[in-house]
Amino acid sequence: MDRHRNRKRNNNWKNNQQNQRNNLQNQKINSVERRQPQFNPNNYEDEAANKERLKAIEEIKSRQIICPKCNQPITDITSCLADKSTNSPIHFECALNDVSKNEKLGENEKIAYIGQGRFGILYYENPRDQRHFTIKKIIEWEDRDTKSEWRGELSELYSKVN
Repeated sequence: MDRHRNRKRNNNWKNNQQNQRNNLQNQKINSVERRQPQFNPNNYEDEAANKERLKAIEEIKSRQIICPKCNQPITDITSCLADKSTNSPIHFECALNDVSKNEKLGENEKIAYIGQGRFGILYYENPRDQRHFTIKKIIEWEDRDTKSEWRGELSELYSKVN
């Protein structure tokens, strides 16, 4: 009697599982059929305009720009920060060194770039755990109100937003 009852339950369970799989497959097929392709203007961009944009990017990259702090050429202008006084491009490392010279660090503290032209002094309770920290001080390196001309020129060429 128990064998017969168990066999019935197993068959019901197998049938339910098979029905659920079939329903999921039907839902996937229906959702694929309902989707319609979206128009993406970037796929149909004018070839001549694209070549002109790439040529302008190469021209900017080939310019000889000198860092005012270390007097060395800047090879990657996209990773530069703006100098405080002149608003010209400066090596990221030069800005970090300048901030490090002016700030005294305590135990378990570190200077890090936190974005938007700002550095921060970070305090770690456990120096081995770099995920948990507290920002003790924010150092404004770039002025948020003034836009650098060289940055505007770069963003116009790289940006896909009209």
